[in-house]
Amino acid sequence: MSHDEQSGSLLEANDVAQGIVPFEDQTRGFEAFAKSNGATWWFASDLARMLGYAGLKPFMKAVEKAMAVCMTLEIPLTDNIREEYRLLDGIKEKDFRLTRFACYLTVMNADISKPLVAQAQGYFSQLAAAFHEHFRNSDDVQRIQTRGEVTQHEKSLSRMAYQSNVENYAFFQDAGYRGMYNMNLRALKEYKGHDGSKKPLLDFMGSTELAANLFRITQTEEKIRREGIKGQFGLENAAEQAGAIVRKTMQEISGQKPEDLPLADDIQRVKSGIKRTHKEFQKMDTPPAIPSRRRKPTGKS
Repeated sequence: MSHDEQSGSLLEANDVAQGIVPFEDQTRGFEAFAKSNGATWWFASDLARMLGYAGLKPFMKAVEKAMAVCMTLEIPLTDNIREEYRLLDGIKEKDFRLTRFACYLTVMNADISKPLVAQAQGYFSQLAAAFHEHFRNSDDVQRIQTRGEVTQHEKSLSRMAYQSNVENYAFFQDAGYRGMYNMNLRALKEYKGHDGSKKPLLDFMGSTELAANLFRITQTEEKIRREGIKGQFGLENAAEQAGAIVRKTMQEISGQKPEDLPLADDIQRVKSGIKRTHKEFQKMDTPPAIPSRRRKPTGKS
C-alpha cells in the first residue's frame, strides 16, 4: 500500500470514528475497507474506528470475545482472526485480520452504548436477510461465550470441591442453586417449566442469567480458596452464601428474582445457527474455484 493510500485510509477511518460516515455507506463504509487476496477481510483497527472507538486497544475486548466464541464453536480461529503487523505512516503496528464472520462476532460483542455499534449490528442483520433463519443477534453470541465460561469454571469448582473433601457433589451443587434461587435445581427446573427435559437448564438460560451463574460459581470458588474451607458442611455453606449474595445483588439492581427470568432458545440451536452464518459469510467472500481445463485427447498412442 502506498503512502497516499495509507493516508486516505486513515482519513476515512477518522471520519467514521466521528460518526460522519454511515456504516452501510457503499463508498466509504464497511465494504469499502475490505481487503482481498483470494478471500475478503478487514483490519480490526479500521473496524474499531468505524464503530466509534478511539483505536484498537479499547476495542480488543470485543475481538478477544470473538476469539472465545470461535473456540467454543470449534470454528478454526486462524482462518477468521489472524495477527498481522501493519505499516501506517512508516510505523509498524500490531493489528488483526478479520473475516466477515469475525467482524460480525466482534460487532455483536462491542459496546452497544455506542450509536455506531447499534448501526453496525443492524447492518449485519440486514446482510443476513437472505438466510435470516440462521442469523443470531448480540444476545445469542454473548450466550455462547458465557456458556463456555460457565462450563470451564464449573470444572474448576468441581476440582476444588473434591480437593476440599466434598462427600456429595450433587448436594454441594444444589446448595449454590438454593442460595441463588431459594430452591434446589430440581425444583427450579419444575418452576421454570423445564422439568420434562433431560438437557441442562443452563443451556436454556439467557445471557443475564448465565452471567449471574458464572459470577456465583467463580465467587464460590474464590470463597473456598480464600477461607481454606474443607468438608461437606463448610463447602455447602460457602456455595449457598455465594448464591444468596448474587440473588440479593440482582434484586437490588433490577428488582427481579433470578427464578423469574425467562428461558431462552436451546443454546445448541443457537450454536448451529451461528455455524451456518459462518458458512454463509464464507460463501459471500470466497471466490468460486476456476474449473481446470483438460486437454483434448490427440488420438495419438
